[in-house]
Amino acid sequence: MSPETEASLTHGIEALIERGLVAPERRDALRRVADRFSVALTDDVAALIDAADPADPIAAQFVPDEAELETAPEERLDPIGDDRWSPVPGIVHRYPDRVLLKPSLVCPVYCRFCFRRESVGKNGAMLDAAALERALAYIRDRPEIWEVIITGGDPFLLSPRRIAALVQALEAIPHVAVIRFHTRVPVVDPRRVGPALVKALAAEKALYVAIHANHPRELTDGVRSAVGRLSRAGIPLLAQTVLLAGVNDDPAVLEALFRGLVAMRVKPYYLHHPDLARGTGRFRLGIEQGQGLVKSLRGRVSGLCQPTYVLDLPGGFGKVPIAASAAVPGGEPGRWALEDGAGNRHLYPPSHNGDEG
Repeated sequence: MSPETEASLTHGIEALIERGLVAPERRDALRRVADRFSVALTDDVAALIDAADPADPIAAQFVPDEAELETAPEERLDPIGDDRWSPVPGIVHRYPDRVLLKPSLVCPVYCRFCFRRESVGKNGAMLDAAALERALAYIRDRPEIWEVIITGGDPFLLSPRRIAALVQALEAIPHVAVIRFHTRVPVVDPRRVGPALVKALAAEKALYVAIHANHPRELTDGVRSAVGRLSRAGIPLLAQTVLLAGVNDDPAVLEALFRGLVAMRVKPYYLHHPDLARGTGRFRLGIEQGQGLVKSLRGRVSGLCQPTYVLDLPGGFGKVPIAASAAVPGGEPGRWALEDGAGNRHLYPPSHNGDEG
C-alpha cells in the first residue's frame, strides 16, 4: 500500500465496534444509520478519538449516532439547493462567474453533518469519462465562468494522474482564471499529500486549495507536514470550518483552531452555519449564538484569523454573510453608532464636544 495513494479506512459499524469506537449494544441502531448515510474513518481520524469521552469533538464529527435517524420538519434532502443549479451531471452553476465541478462523490471520511450526505459514498459516485467531458464542455462554452471549484466528494482521492489531467484541461480554457480544490484529505489522510499529488497541482493559472478543519486537535504534526508540502509548492491555502454544537461552539476552541491554521499559512476563509441536512439537528445552534461566538473573536485575534460567517440559504439562493454588524445608524443623518471589541459604543463622526455616547 502506498501512503501517497491509499489510507487504511474503517468502513461500517462492525469495524467501529472492533476498534472500540462504539459499544456493541448500539449495533442495530447504528446499522440503520449506516443503511441511510455512508460511514468511513481513516486511521488518522480514529487515532484522535477518545472513545472514553462521550463528548469527544472528533468522534462527534465522524462516528455515527442514533440521532441521525431523527429528521426535523425543516430538514431537507438537498439543503442548499444544488440540484436546482445542476444543468449537467457534475456541475453546479449557482453564481454567474463560477461553477462547482464534482468529478467524484467519494470521501476518505464521511462527516456526520455533511450537507451532501444523501449523495456521497453511494453507487455511481464517480463521473465516467463521457460525463466528465460533458461537464468540461459546459465550462468551455460559457465565457462568463471565471473560477472553477473542484469539490465532491473529495477530489484529492483521485489519482495524481487524474488530478493533473483536470488541472490541464481547465488551464486550457482561456476564460477560466482561477482553479480551486476543496478537500478534507490533508487533515484526515495527510500521507496522501505526497510529491505526486503536489506535482499534479502545478499550474500557471491561480490555483488554490481550501482545506476543511473544525477543531484544533485535527491540526496534528502529520497535517502540518502535509500542508507544508502544499505551501512550499507555492499553492495558496484557505480553510473552511463548520460551526458545530458540541464540537467548536466555544470561543477558545475557535481561537485555537484559527490561530493554528494561520500559523500553518492557511487563511480561514468561511465559517459555515450548519445546513439543514437530514439527521443533523444535534449539530445546529442558533444564528444569534453563532453571531455571539464570532463577535467574541473581534479584537481577540488577528484579522488573519477571522473567516466570514456565512449561511447557505435553503432552496439554492446562495451564501449570505450573517455576522452581526458593528455599525448601526446613529439617530442622525450621516451618523453611526459603532461597537468596539470591548463592547463600548462610539458615535461616528464624533460629536463636536467629544462625546462618543
